Amino acid sequence: MTAKPAFAALKFAEVALRTETQPDGSLLISSMQPLLPYARCIGDWLVEWAGKTPRQVFLAERVASGWRRITYSETLHATRRIGSALLARKLSPQRPVMILSDNGIDHALLALGAMHVGVPVAPVSPAYSLMSRDHAKLKSIFRLLQPGLIYALDNARFAPALQALASEAGFADTELVFSNNAPTDVASTLFSELSAELDDAAVDAAFAAINADTIAKFLFTSGSTGEPKGVINTQRMLCSNQQAISQVWPFLADTPPVIVDWLPWNHTFGANHNFNMVLKNGGTLYIDDGKPVPGLVEKTVANLQDVAPTIYFNVPRGFDMLIPFLEQDAALRRNFFSKLQMIFYAAAALPQNLWERLEQLSIRERGERVVMVSAWGSTETAPMVTTVHFPIERAGVIGVPAPGAVVKLVPNATKLELRVRGPNVTPGYWRRADLTEAAFDAQGFYMIGDAGRLVDPQDPSQGIAFDGRIAEDFKLMTGTWVHVGALRIAALAALAPLAQDIVVAGHDREEIGFLIFPNVAACRALCPELPDDGENAAPLAQVLNDPRIRSRVRNGMRSLAGDGSSSLATRALLMEQPPSIDASEITDKGYINQRAVLTQRADLVLKLYSESAEIILLEG
Repeated sequence: MTAKPAFAALKFAEVALRTETQPDGSLLISSMQPLLPYARCIGDWLVEWAGKTPRQVFLAERVASGWRRITYSETLHATRRIGSALLARKLSPQRPVMILSDNGIDHALLALGAMHVGVPVAPVSPAYSLMSRDHAKLKSIFRLLQPGLIYALDNARFAPALQALASEAGFADTELVFSNNAPTDVASTLFSELSAELDDAAVDAAFAAINADTIAKFLFTSGSTGEPKGVINTQRMLCSNQQAISQVWPFLADTPPVIVDWLPWNHTFGANHNFNMVLKNGGTLYIDDGKPVPGLVEKTVANLQDVAPTIYFNVPRGFDMLIPFLEQDAALRRNFFSKLQMIFYAAAALPQNLWERLEQLSIRERGERVVMVSAWGSTETAPMVTTVHFPIERAGVIGVPAPGAVVKLVPNATKLELRVRGPNVTPGYWRRADLTEAAFDAQGFYMIGDAGRLVDPQDPSQGIAFDGRIAEDFKLMTGTWVHVGALRIAALAALAPLAQDIVVAGHDREEIGFLIFPNVAACRALCPELPDDGENAAPLAQVLNDPRIRSRVRNGMRSLAGDGSSSLATRALLMEQPPSIDASEITDKGYINQRAVLTQRADLVLKLYSESAEIILLEG
């Protein structure tokens, strides 16, 4: 591929790093560019743009008649009125706002209104309400927060989840707010009523009292097992992070970003990174009501047919679902690339085959490779720690430390563990001092659990490459280390498009095995004579056991065999059941939790290493 990326057309900060080797062998890396002063709170950005560009559209969402739009001036007006209503209800960190719904304008206004007057907001994964069977995670979050107000867009959708909370202590004292379909048998408030009155003096006083340590929100992360943890996000974290982004991507000041984004606001990527980037830079966010799943990705496609983004954010599964539409639809492809400055992926490693297909699409449409970048961080880091602001040639590079952040690479078995310190790092977990203490080392570095390696050990400015999760790697009985993250990415490319995701097994065994979540549509497409529509569709088990599917999987495994025993998977099992939200096997963003799958599906791991006829063997 000879076309060069259009990197020079955008303004990026130069890479200049400071390194220090500690006595224990750890390496500290930080940017030589100091973090400049940043906003007191995100409400200052809203006030700024409502003054500078009051008629500029800030948010837009799909409605039956087209797009509902709201300007910066209108947003500030609604924010102040909602903040006034929340103050009148005496909400606080001890009685915060809990939001159950997906992304939407009302969701955004309630969150901004709460944070404007110092009331924390806690957006909760809608999956805990709508997809969960036992609502255990939702109940755990309610008990931890003891919210004073719960918001849901539509009572009809969330009624079962709220009924599940009804028996929890304190629920009777929690106000329920709905935008649509308020119940007739339960006391509740319409969202529109929150804007009924405005106490200017009270709102001004509360807004003036906000400082860097004010809690802006609680975001929840479950980890591999256990109950969700409430990560404290302060105004300092949010504002310092956006300042760092502005310094390494100065082109944002020249062209206010226009984004079409589905990434959920209960996650740090969609909320703290993307939503806040738009607000910080006076841009426009078109709220994408699609998701990277069959039946919903089509909504994303329709939105991208309407709106040409300047930056496009997604996770690997999202790109995997979108790319076929871009390849097949010339009009969609033309609009998508017409104003696009940059493609950004995060949340999981991007398989190289997806990277290359995106580059090929860009070359096909405009004769040059689109700028593609990534970053790295977590819910606890608001989220960006490292970021790419220099040309990279392939997926996997997560950049260099952003201004203000210090990254420590600590030798850990065969890898380098990544730890981080900076103003963007959480002070801890809400009402869990034990978890907070365990999360930081003696030097105050947050132990994120990921591994990284220098692309060029002699030149740190070439960046850090993501090297998987420390806890996921394991040894075979031969003593050979299996690096799960790298193997998973290679296997996804080798088994494309039949594998939606892969879990690597083999701990304390002699051989590596794959538990495969199939791409059902791709598998059925390989067997076109098998009926795939409605009640007459061939059972999934029949499709997955088809010799053509098994042969394709076996050939993919064989292509990995040349890299030695650490990548030689000798057996695989295609699983019929999709990953479970309740069991923490998958996140809203489509990231598979390796440890949780192996734990929850221990019976399938045993089956994988049995003589079952369902097992696909490398030779057989």
